[in-house]
Order: sequence, then C-alpha cells, then structure tokens
Amino acid sequence: MLRRVALVCSLSAAAALAACGTEVASPPPVAPTTAASTTASQAPVSPPPPPTTTTRATTTAPAPTTTTTTTRPKPVPGKVVVLDPGHNGGNAAHPSEINKKVPAGRGQTKACNTTGTATDAGYAEHAFTWDLAQRVSALLTERGIKVVLTRSSDTGVGPCVNTRAAIGNDSGAAAVVSLHADGSTSAGARGFHVAYSAPPLNAAQGEPSLTLARGVRDALVAGGFPVSTYIGAQGLSPRSDLGGLNLSTRPAVLVECGNMRNAAEASVLSSPAGRQRYAAAIAEGIARFVG
Repeated sequence: MLRRVALVCSLSAAAALAACGTEVASPPPVAPTTAASTTASQAPVSPPPPPTTTTRATTTAPAPTTTTTTTRPKPVPGKVVVLDPGHNGGNAAHPSEINKKVPAGRGQTKACNTTGTATDAGYAEHAFTWDLAQRVSALLTERGIKVVLTRSSDTGVGPCVNTRAAIGNDSGAAAVVSLHADGSTSAGARGFHVAYSAPPLNAAQGEPSLTLARGVRDALVAGGFPVSTYIGAQGLSPRSDLGGLNLSTRPAVLVECGNMRNAAEASVLSSPAGRQRYAAAIAEGIARFVG
C-alpha cells in the first residue's frame, strides 16, 4: 500500500514538471526484492562510500654493489733478475769506444756494443729497450723481485757485451733477460723471437735457459704477439754468436720483441700502450720462471 502511494505521488510530480517544459529522466528500474530481503530494503540506505584509490608504493631496489677485485701478483721474495736493455743512447757519438773488440765467448771477439736499429720514422731501438726495461722492472718489483739493470740511463755509452754478462753473473741472478728489437729489411719479416745460447757452454745455458726462453715465448704468444716469420722456429732461436749469452753463467735469454722495419709492428713498438703490452708479457714469463 505504501509503495502504491509513493508511485502515484511520483507520477503526479513528473506530470507537473512536464507541464513547465522540464524533461524529467525516467527513474531507474527498481530491482525486485525477495521476501528474505524485504525488511532490509525498507531500512534507510546509506550512500555508498566514495571510491578509494589505492596507491602502491613503488620500491626501487638499490643497484647491486660492484666490487672490483684486483688480483695482485704472487710475490717472489729473495730473487734477483737482471734486465739488459740493448744498446745505449750515446753509442753513435762514440764509435771508437763501441767498436773496440772484446771477448764474446767460444773463442770469439766482437765489437764492444752497437748503435742498434730504428723504425723508418726514426724511433731508436735503444730508446725502445730503455723504456721497456723500466716497465718490466716496475712489474717485477711489484712481485717482490729485485731488479738490476745493466745500464743506468739512455744517454751513456755501452757497457760492452762482456761487461753486461758479468753484471748478470756477479749478481747471482735467477734470470738474465736482454731486451732488443730487430731491424730486418726482408719482405714480410715480422714477429718476435727469443734467443738462447746453443750448444750450451755450462749447466745454466742448458735446460734452465731453454726453460726461460720457452716461458717468455709462451707469455708473449698469450699476450697476442706473433712469432717470427723469418728467424728461428716457433719463436725460439738457438744462437752461438751472441756474446752476452755465451759468457753468461746464469739462465739467460735475449728477446727480439719484433721487427722495427715492419710498418705494422713498428706502430706497436713505438706506442706506450704497445710497450706496456710487451712488458706485461715479458714480466709474466720471467716471474713464472723465477717463482
């Protein structure tokens, strides 16, 4: 009965409004109610709460911490290595002094020293070997190895090859490494080689020197340097004519790092980055041998 009265009132109000020219929207249909829900529908209905917006907190995970671990080389205390940087910056200005004959082993005599070679652009071998020796020395010193150089600057003369050998012998060196670069003008000549005294004249020139030569050769190959295309075999060169090797009573080798007359190789030999690569490989080969 109450619903019918409400409906009549609603219709009357709608008619009145229509007469004034106002359009009234039809009321939304009323959902039918069941007996179970009749009592609830008669109770006052509270307006629905306003919609709530849930804001998700965005948590940015912290960037992972990157830890750089530098593996320091294993120290080799109590060892002495002699580095012999070939030639010298003052040799060219003192021809009479460096051309005098000195003992070179196996009954030979040879010139005290020579001027060395250079790249076509004029970068001298003596400058290369001096710079390389400083780099190798620094890397070996980091490992606790005592380093002795056969010359103290790149502006002097000599010393003679027999004096260089004596420095290695007198120091009781675990290894003697002479540093050089070659100057072959043969077409296509490039790559390094490691020379050793052969046939050996004493025990140190036998298996110890050959083991040192192989170790330096392997380290240079691992460093990305190609073996010689024009002298020796597989990067090794047995020699009987090199005074510094013939006169050594310690394990000794001579490294010809590359051909300074080859344009591609000269660019590596001439660059600080290239010399550091050579130094890292040579120091690694020496350290493995003495360690």
